Amino acid sequence: MSRSEDLWNRRTVLKAGGLLAAGALATAAGAEAVHAATSGADAAAAPDWAALDRALKGPLFRPGQTGYAAAHQLFNPRFDSIQPAGVVRAGSVEDVRQAILFAKKNKLVCVPKGGGHSYVGASAVTNGLMVDVGPLRGLTYANNAIQIGAGARLYDVHAYLDKFARSLPTGTCPTVGIAGLALGGGMGIHTRTYGLTSDRVLSLQVVTADGVVRTASPTQNADLYWALRGGGGGNLGIVTSFRLATIGAGKLGFFRLTWPESKAAAVLKGWQRFAKEAPSTTWGNLHITGTSSGALSIHVVGVSTTGSATAAAAQLESFVGAKGSTRSITVKTHMEAVKYLGGGTTSPRQGWLAGSDVLRGPMDAATINALIGAVKTAAKAKVAASAILDPLGGQAAKQPPGGSAWPWRSALGVIQWYSGLPAHPTTAQLRAAQSFLTNGHHAVTKFSAGGYINYLEAGRSNASYYGGSLARLHAIKQKYDPTNFFHAPYTFA
Repeated sequence: MSRSEDLWNRRTVLKAGGLLAAGALATAAGAEAVHAATSGADAAAAPDWAALDRALKGPLFRPGQTGYAAAHQLFNPRFDSIQPAGVVRAGSVEDVRQAILFAKKNKLVCVPKGGGHSYVGASAVTNGLMVDVGPLRGLTYANNAIQIGAGARLYDVHAYLDKFARSLPTGTCPTVGIAGLALGGGMGIHTRTYGLTSDRVLSLQVVTADGVVRTASPTQNADLYWALRGGGGGNLGIVTSFRLATIGAGKLGFFRLTWPESKAAAVLKGWQRFAKEAPSTTWGNLHITGTSSGALSIHVVGVSTTGSATAAAAQLESFVGAKGSTRSITVKTHMEAVKYLGGGTTSPRQGWLAGSDVLRGPMDAATINALIGAVKTAAKAKVAASAILDPLGGQAAKQPPGGSAWPWRSALGVIQWYSGLPAHPTTAQLRAAQSFLTNGHHAVTKFSAGGYINYLEAGRSNASYYGGSLARLHAIKQKYDPTNFFHAPYTFA
């Protein structure tokens, strides 16, 4: 892999479905708005932390103890300063149950943590209880299905399945946890061919607010099964394991095409046609990225599940009306593809601010120019800025067996607005990045159906993420969590 390709991969490991996605059961909370949450217990009724510690198989970390700082860290260092009252590293499903009951008894805000990649630091909470399911990462394969502990990371899942020549449609960041990704949808290179990660879920084990361990499947708690397939995490309980239907791990055809900035509008117009008309065996991810010189970099990375990407690359070029100024066409095995897209087998902690718009259909010329202009304006101001467009359609346009809460079946694709930041950005840097996101949203308002829940932003309404599923999600919330125990800015009451 060249240095330029490696830098591209490191920058974009958070792009496709959670890829980034989701982290710590994405909708548990918008950390910026949760930081002020408190336990609600007075000094005379202080929580008996020692009793909780004795009841747990896994460790409990409290402020001041060795290991506490690392235990509450998320993937984005921007949230390091947020201090929970305790962190339970769940060693068993019973630990999750005990943590929920303890938090409920002591009126503590309780948030789950999976991979910790949530865009708003959803697992972070001041003075509340963080329940880390990271240790629950067991993997078992049989009869084309895989049982996955909620704490498993994507690279580990793919490496395990490769032994059986099997795979899953997931995002690409190797350290993302399966739970946040799958609960919020989960987009990636197989989205058009096999659907979302959540569409492959056969059943889930979840501990609800009453401390009951439940199975959610088409035949058990079917309404909960529907809600947990794309409705986001942290709303209805803490999921402890998943059973998913796998796919074959055959060779994949890849293409990478670049064009000069002068072709940006033509490429975006052509990509929209590609997303609408290309066969479901084809996927292409468009990046419009500002450079340090203020110019724009335009490229598409594409995949064909047929094993050859030659025809797919040619089709995209025909829709654009111009051949790529540079072009690369390769074939990769399952694990070669996993490592290429993930930038390796792991990913370092990194800072960013990001958001999204779901495209209801192809944008007109004025909107295309406005989108490009938003990135260009940020680049000229020396603000790191990318518009990353993922296609939907194909199998993702079809409801899976049992239905799902994921609301964007008819959408063309998803735009991710992404701005890389230092580990501990200044207020000015955060404001500049937020300005880029805001300008991006404004540019495409006419064609935006809402946001993708694995790309959460502080301050957006619930309705913008849940769309037409919101009313039914409200009703299911009332059934399984009538006291609103799991509550935070991005949960539905």
